[in-house]
Amino acid sequence: MTWIRTIGWEEAEGQLREAYDWQAGALGEPAEFTMLGSMYPAIVEERLRLYRVVENCESSLTQIERQAAGWVASLLNGTAHCASGLELKLRSLGVDSVTMDAILAAPSDAEVADKRLGTILRHAAKLTVSPTEMSNGDVDELRSVGLDDLDIVDLNNMVAYYNYINRVVMGLGLRSVMTTTHEATNAVPKGAHVATGHDS
Repeated sequence: MTWIRTIGWEEAEGQLREAYDWQAGALGEPAEFTMLGSMYPAIVEERLRLYRVVENCESSLTQIERQAAGWVASLLNGTAHCASGLELKLRSLGVDSVTMDAILAAPSDAEVADKRLGTILRHAAKLTVSPTEMSNGDVDELRSVGLDDLDIVDLNNMVAYYNYINRVVMGLGLRSVMTTTHEATNAVPKGAHVATGHDS
């Protein structure tokens, strides 16, 4: 349930149906988040493109580092829908329970054994909670644990992306929790989407 009307997969036509089908090729159906934009089909398509691009940056960040940064943002924003999916992703990637518990207990300043991961998580937390306080020193701190400029761009995109979608979710009333690893890990559309029959 959300606070606005959404168009279901079976009702969708044209650009919206194409976008739904693109995501369904990987997930089996359009995601609840995707349907939040269904009153504006162009935003559905562009959000899926953005999701795919953000998730596929070829930096040296590990999937654990990237998804954990998004998880911290979602936890701090109180967005259970996104946070639950990211938690499932991290568990599927083999993150140990000690690290998971530490992040859950203190997402703003998690005490984790891996210094690089801890630095990444603190950066994600500060960018989420106090963006006006970010400085060049924060970027230097990332460099001190081995991130290069592409890694930093990737991290920034991940955190900014989740802050964006967290606000879409919270502002439109999506409060469901993801319960399956499939739902959490297969929402990124596969392959390039070529729009037909409309301006793109």
